[in-house]
Amino acid sequence: MTDVTKDKSSWAVGGGVILGLGVGFFFLRTDALWFVGSMMIGLGLGLLVASLLSGRRK
Repeated sequence: MTDVTKDKSSWAVGGGVILGLGVGFFFLRTDALWFVGSMMIGLGLGLLVASLLSGRRK
């Protein structure tokens, strides 16, 4: 069982989404799909970092 206080994967996913949201605001005037795409890229990066963090822990 994993310790909830030491698990930082949710922080990585949330941080990636917030990063994508911040970058997406610059593209919002250009096209709304770029905004959504940057949020998806941020989510993907957050999931990648989360998997790397969980792999290093074991």
